[in-house]
Amino acid sequence: MNKIVLAAGLAVGALAASTVWAEQYVDYTPVKGVWEVTTIRVDPNHIDDYLTGLRKGWSASMETLKKHGVIDQYMILQKLNSGAGANIQLIQHFPSSAMMDPDKTRDQAIQKEMEAQMSKAASAKLTGGFDKFRAFESDEMWTEVKMAKQETPTLPLRAGLSHMSIRRSAALDFADPRSHCGG
Repeated sequence: MNKIVLAAGLAVGALAASTVWAEQYVDYTPVKGVWEVTTIRVDPNHIDDYLTGLRKGWSASMETLKKHGVIDQYMILQKLNSGAGANIQLIQHFPSSAMMDPDKTRDQAIQKEMEAQMSKAASAKLTGGFDKFRAFESDEMWTEVKMAKQETPTLPLRAGLSHMSIRRSAALDFADPRSHCGG
């Protein structure tokens, strides 16, 4: 029992000694912009219906937002493996968090353009049945971070050996199991 407590204490001590605090702009850099990720659970029997509706409605509105510079990217992700939980994600990227701020002139122009593409009545008809087979699970805001490149350690080489000869000899050793048993 004492050995277990001692081992646990040593493990915690080693973990505490190896704890490193990340420094912003040294270890990682936040990237300007915000990703909005809407996660939706759609009845698997209605995925095609839902995706068709998104193409007619949501994608068209994203193109309008893109044209006005509110977003610069958007995508729809579909979960490939079945199982519980969400299976559709609607993702849009705002090039700056400031693009989410209200702007009466811009927002009214966008609204007018979207209504010219699809009337409120047509939009209601398109999405009217969606609530029977979809449920929103989350709407989250994310920001990207770029990780600093780590330096790759180099191994000291014996005179006359190159990186290729080391790789080649290691590959030959592992390719021939007899080389490990002296045979």
